[in-house]
Amino acid sequence: MSELARALSWGQDEAELVTELQAGSDAAFDWLVTYYHPPVFNLVYRMVGDSADAADVTQEVFLKAFKGIRGFRRGSSLKTWLYRIAIREALNQRRWFARHLRQQTSIDAPDVAAGDAPFELESTAASPHEQYAAHELQQTVQRALEMVPEVFRSAVVLRDLEGLSYEEVAEVLEVSVGTVKSRIVRGRRALREVLEPLLNGHHALPHGGTAVRPAVQQMTAHGEQVSAAQRPGPEPAEGGVR
Repeated sequence: MSELARALSWGQDEAELVTELQAGSDAAFDWLVTYYHPPVFNLVYRMVGDSADAADVTQEVFLKAFKGIRGFRRGSSLKTWLYRIAIREALNQRRWFARHLRQQTSIDAPDVAAGDAPFELESTAASPHEQYAAHELQQTVQRALEMVPEVFRSAVVLRDLEGLSYEEVAEVLEVSVGTVKSRIVRGRRALREVLEPLLNGHHALPHGGTAVRPAVQQMTAHGEQVSAAQRPGPEPAEGGVR
């Protein structure tokens, strides 16, 4: 089988890809990095809030994946396995940063403030003015996410921005589905409190901002219709993200 045919088959048969990875195939690992680098980078960026740090952490994620692939449990998917490593490394990076304030900024770091954000909430046929408004809202959401406690932010990012199921989020965070739902409710509430002035129109957006406003409203409103009787109580003590 040609390398091209094998690569195409890996996209359809994860079990075969895992077999090749565990056998030490360089081609299979190259395919893994190429296919999963963008989503892993975006996940890490949403957790750490800095593109240069996200690039470093993403590199570390794939290094850990390369070293640990022989211990991969086939009951999991490669995506949730990589995301579990990514969340762990992102949290480790933030904790390190909290202890050691950065003294300098890399001149090679992409300028997110100038428009190099790694993810977009796209608008249709957006004018430059509309694109600017959408970008401003994206940055507002990112800054708001950074103000949500880590344990809740990871659940919200995985569920609402990465689109994982509750079961997949539970697998990534290594907690129960009930704990995931509790964290998501609390994280969405915290995010909504930060964004509420914007969503209530206290900071009026240009016309183009309305194209992305529903996406933010939907993300922050999820789960807020739960009645008081249905709201989760104190989060079970399960050790958090490991």
